[in-house]
Amino acid sequence: MKKLLLAATALALTAGMGLAQTVRMGTEGAYPPYNFIDDKGEVAGFERELGDELCKRAELECTWVKNDWDSIIPNLVSSNYDTIMAAMSINEERKAVIAFTQDYLPPAPSSYVALQEGVDLEGGVVAVQTGTVQASYIAGTSATMLEFPNIDQVLAAIRNGEADAGFGDHEVMRPFVEDSNDLVFVGEQVKLDEGIGVGLRQSDTELREKFDAAITAMKQDGSLNALIKKHFGDDAQTYE
Repeated sequence: MKKLLLAATALALTAGMGLAQTVRMGTEGAYPPYNFIDDKGEVAGFERELGDELCKRAELECTWVKNDWDSIIPNLVSSNYDTIMAAMSINEERKAVIAFTQDYLPPAPSSYVALQEGVDLEGGVVAVQTGTVQASYIAGTSATMLEFPNIDQVLAAIRNGEADAGFGDHEVMRPFVEDSNDLVFVGEQVKLDEGIGVGLRQSDTELREKFDAAITAMKQDGSLNALIKKHFGDDAQTYE
């Protein structure tokens, strides 16, 4: 009988431990100000701060996992982590493969960057980061598209003459343009997405509901808008 009681106690403890859910947060770590690796080698940026707050409100234990952008969705589906927080725009193509929470950033424009005005955006060579909504857009134009693993290589392609222009998220491009003495915005901005949300496996409905509730609460109490302005500036798009 004593052995049975001990076994039952151990089983109960094991079951209780299972209730303490640890969520692995996948990100790229190479897309400032959304996400990047700081001087200590830690994930930092807007999405790190937001993700930690969402986990706190949802009463979840969260850890961060860095993954290259071009395999970030396959590795979520393969359960190498549980969420994607990596400036991932919500669109129909991605929703066919993974699920999304509501947006935590409103739809934002994408912009062209070049070394000078007057470059051929319609028939020239345009560099993009692979697997992005910007890449999908350029693929549907008459331009010749060059794809690169990260935004640094996109900008390098412009500077070394491989590409006439680069095309990417405006808020990602903006600090590079502002901090340089050669890059300029050219052409018209383009809106491509439904905002940015947390990506999850389609089967993880309970986890999605927890994050949705936390995002809703942050929108309602104004803390999400404050966080957006902290990382993107007072002129950034926020929620009404």
